[in-house]
Amino acid sequence: MDRLDAMHLFVRVAELGSFAAVAQQLGVARSVVTRQIAALEAHLGVKLMARSTRRLALTSGGTAYLEKCRVILNLVEAAETGVAEERLTPRGNIRISLPLSYGMKRLAPILLDFSQRYPDVSLDMDYSDRRVNLIEEGIDLSIRITRRLESGDVARKIGSSRMLVVAAPEYLARHGQPEKPADLANHVCLGYTNAGSSQLWQFMVDGQLESFHVRSRLNANNGDVLTEATAQGLGISCQPDFIADTFLASGRVAEILTDFPIPELGIYAILPSNRHVPHRVRVLMDTLAERLAVQ
Repeated sequence: MDRLDAMHLFVRVAELGSFAAVAQQLGVARSVVTRQIAALEAHLGVKLMARSTRRLALTSGGTAYLEKCRVILNLVEAAETGVAEERLTPRGNIRISLPLSYGMKRLAPILLDFSQRYPDVSLDMDYSDRRVNLIEEGIDLSIRITRRLESGDVARKIGSSRMLVVAAPEYLARHGQPEKPADLANHVCLGYTNAGSSQLWQFMVDGQLESFHVRSRLNANNGDVLTEATAQGLGISCQPDFIADTFLASGRVAEILTDFPIPELGIYAILPSNRHVPHRVRVLMDTLAERLAVQ
């Protein structure tokens, strides 16, 4: 009996609490199961089970060994399943949560191409900037844009985004152009409320990250609205490149404070847990990472 077979047998006995029940499942004599568990204990040099006439109970060593066996056997199953799935066409349903602006501008074209390529996969797309609870809401994959992941997040980084400070040429002509982040205290700024404090902006100054308070007269939880307000001369805003690029290209806004970079945002694929990832979800993550890398 090889090592994995012995682990499988031990787990069965531990879960059923009976040599006889396992023997009946396997169609062998009870003594066969008993000898194999005894051989495993002899190999390990540890007593795994305390036997009595009525029941089996795991020893402390047996409890610890059971946990490790389950981890190893789950990994083996996931590895074998993964190899087999490589030959399969992805199929099934994927519920994916997407940030609104980035999802519409950058992810929607990729997802529609994915749907064309894999017609056996059904996509259920939820476009929202709210932070979803993946497990409670049955989400298979969430795309999140953030500088800092939460403790316990199971994530894969699939891209990044630059942050830009922008203002309309008309605003700069009326109010002057700030030369350094501290100058923002004398300007009207527009705040993004989904990023924590909308009145605290961070910049790299002489290689150090510093925070600066700004006056925010207009706040919103949507970057497109804030950038349009910026283009109309209502104030200065800090926007990710995927929102600002179109406005910059048309000349409606200009980038300022370019000598003081802002830490970039990471774009992450978040999974509900570190359990085995279904083949269809893994293929989608690979597709997103590949396409976003060339944008």
